[in-house]
Amino acid sequence: RSHSMTTRLGVLLGARCGASAAAARAAAAKRHVASARTVHARTVRQALGSATAAPAMVDTEAAVGQKLHGWTCERVEELAELKCMGMLWRHDKTGAECLSVAQPLEENKTFGVVFRTPPESSNGIAHVLEHSVLCGSRKYPVKEPFTELMKGSLQTFLNAMTFPDRTCYPVASCNLQDFYNLVDVYLDAVLHPRALKDPRVLAQEGWHYEVEEKDKPLTFKGVVFNEMKGVYSNPDSLQGRTLLNNLLPDTPYGVDSGGDPREIPNLTFDYFKGFHERFYHPSNAKFWFYGDDPPARRLELLDEFLRDFERKEVTSEIPLQPLWAEPRRVEHSFAVGKDEDISKKSMACVSWVLSEDKPNLETSLALSIMDYCLMGTPGAPLRKALTDAGLGSRVIGGGLYEGLVQPTFSVGLKDIKETDAAAVEELITKTLEKVASERFEKESIEAALNKIEFENRELNTGGLPRGLALMFSAVSNWNYGKDPFEGLRFDAPLKALREKLVEKGEPLLEGILREKLLDNKHRLTVTSKPDFEESSRIEAAEKARLEEHRKTLSEDDIEALITATKELREMQETPDKPEELATVPRLELSDIPTETLKIPTQIGRLGSAEVLRNPQLTSGVVYVDVAFNLRDVPARLLPLLPLFIRGLRQMGTKKSDFVQLQRRVDLATGGVSASPLISSKRGSDEPVAYLVMRGKAMEGKIDSLMDLMGEIATEVTWENQSRFLQLAKEAYAGGRSSLISAGHVVAAGRLGMQTTAAGWASEQMSGLSQFEAVGKLIQQAEKDWPAVEAQLRELQSCIFKDACVMNLTADADVLTRLDSHMETFLKRLPEGVASSPFWVPELARASEGIIVPSQVNYVGKGANLYKDSDYK
Repeated sequence: RSHSMTTRLGVLLGARCGASAAAARAAAAKRHVASARTVHARTVRQALGSATAAPAMVDTEAAVGQKLHGWTCERVEELAELKCMGMLWRHDKTGAECLSVAQPLEENKTFGVVFRTPPESSNGIAHVLEHSVLCGSRKYPVKEPFTELMKGSLQTFLNAMTFPDRTCYPVASCNLQDFYNLVDVYLDAVLHPRALKDPRVLAQEGWHYEVEEKDKPLTFKGVVFNEMKGVYSNPDSLQGRTLLNNLLPDTPYGVDSGGDPREIPNLTFDYFKGFHERFYHPSNAKFWFYGDDPPARRLELLDEFLRDFERKEVTSEIPLQPLWAEPRRVEHSFAVGKDEDISKKSMACVSWVLSEDKPNLETSLALSIMDYCLMGTPGAPLRKALTDAGLGSRVIGGGLYEGLVQPTFSVGLKDIKETDAAAVEELITKTLEKVASERFEKESIEAALNKIEFENRELNTGGLPRGLALMFSAVSNWNYGKDPFEGLRFDAPLKALREKLVEKGEPLLEGILREKLLDNKHRLTVTSKPDFEESSRIEAAEKARLEEHRKTLSEDDIEALITATKELREMQETPDKPEELATVPRLELSDIPTETLKIPTQIGRLGSAEVLRNPQLTSGVVYVDVAFNLRDVPARLLPLLPLFIRGLRQMGTKKSDFVQLQRRVDLATGGVSASPLISSKRGSDEPVAYLVMRGKAMEGKIDSLMDLMGEIATEVTWENQSRFLQLAKEAYAGGRSSLISAGHVVAAGRLGMQTTAAGWASEQMSGLSQFEAVGKLIQQAEKDWPAVEAQLRELQSCIFKDACVMNLTADADVLTRLDSHMETFLKRLPEGVASSPFWVPELARASEGIIVPSQVNYVGKGANLYKDSDYK
């Protein structure tokens, strides 16, 4: 089960409009939905309606002061950028707020409830409660209604998230009855959870003492306890948490809402119940709806739950951090394996609190533009200076973060010498001073403005429901008593900024840089140091704590713990009663349309290329996907493929270095990217394997888009050894972090490589095999660069051929005008058809173990059901 996501500094899940937020929305989409590789047509249709079906008619009329189903309308706003209406309602009896956005063109309906949950300690109460409320409720008395819902639902999103100061429970579905089912289960879960009456839920989800026999030692067990042990084993996560706790120490951010494993065992059942009573009350709730469902029914559904409550004064406001008069420094240690080389394993990160309060929208967008110009691309001056310095392997910190009550900015380097921490801080300061003095380049500012505007107008959130991304945008203001509608707008402030920055050339960004960063004394430098003994100290402290507690227990106490351990296990292993399972709503066949949506794809050819044309309403945006077959790639080069793909965008071309190339992309398009697509194929042992290049632009810029895609495919320069080594070391550092923090993914990859050719190929490109290969490749590139360069050129010649598959999505009339642009692109590609036999790996079955410096073990088991059983 993975319905928890604890947010840390630098990880923004779709907050305010802006460059960094757009990148985070894309990241969130990749994390949550495996279908992110589907054609753009699906998300475009969800936003703007099908070209073949009229949108549902929804009554969006409301008036300020109107009374409806126990609610009073306080505001009605036209959201011009979203082409819909938003209504802010207040519940008469409880004071709860509901932001109801009526969007007749959006079939993917979204609901969410957000509670402010400021923690008082690092006992993990907010995180544990987020898990626990989804373990049965008044109407649905099963152990795991969350899991049962997954079995009989058409949900497009079903999750819960613990943030540093709030807890969110969002759901989404395109099916109206399914949507109502999800809303009902979630409302009953958060307002009437079984966990308040059954201490075993806290024991299971939070922590408990476990002992099975009288002479065996005590241990700590619990879902959140173990989850956070894994989080605290990851040096990157530990560094981010240390930074947040010390940057805003006089606020709830000074403790860990996710929970520190050393403090989670301090959480009592009474405190658990009291926290829910204080904060999980309608008077502290903010409800969100978005989509084509009837707005009046939304209010009626909510009132059916809220009418049982009375208004209550809830003290949950997030206090502001007073700004410091002088900078501060913090050092901490993290665990490493006994055999690791720690000569360059330290980290240094510098962070600022940027203002005393939440900035207005124009200032927020200006901060986003400054962040993009400093950090948003590999060639941005601050990012490039840190990368080129050779002090570390990867830039860390994430730059601007606006998901808390005050905005922050963080930047640093990973894998440095401990003695270089001061040099990193000095380099950051000097680079910022240089940029402020010499000013940002005009083209860089224009590229940032174009990118932000394109992404906000397009609002393509990939596989993440756009209503959820918009909810986070609204809540980033709403949670702090600010205007929730402001987070849903961007047009006017963006125009004002374009006039100031481009037309008038005002030094606005340089002024912000100097005020918010260079002259700002609220600065924290965190140095993270590797320590061979840290893991032993943590284990010894936990063992000593358990032993001390055991000394206080009588024989009867020990027997009681043994009994409790058995009872908890029995509860977990005993199936729910049929009559209890029957309470969980499931869709009937009559609730499900008999026909699935048909994308009106037209299949044709242009020369050697197969072309799929998808007429959809896209507001003038043209989406181009080009799939190149990977069957000619030798198996020995598969581990190099991810670095090759990265290099396509970040090595530069014959016309432009990588800095200029990124700027040209941002000035003319909505983005160009590339990624591998590996999948098993039904009824065949052969995999499906493609490198997919994707690009998007307005119709008027399609020439520029196809020129850039052709240039990237055919004119990349592979001669720059130092640049490639930078990319390889960044990838290696990221891979190492994943090995520690995502052991379940590593285990799944290792199992996959034993069961199918596609699984084997994927592991070669993204698993432990690829990580080990990158380490060897770095050594080879340092000693014999011509050999590595030859491999990169070999990959290029194996992949890019004119016998490809093109997938085009645009307005119907625009599609008729694209052929000449596509033909020009195809003529730049070498002629040829991928014809080699696919890789035939030896799929040897074996058990294996991988040792990493972590407080948590990950265990996986797998089989090919199609071949190893009679599964059909």
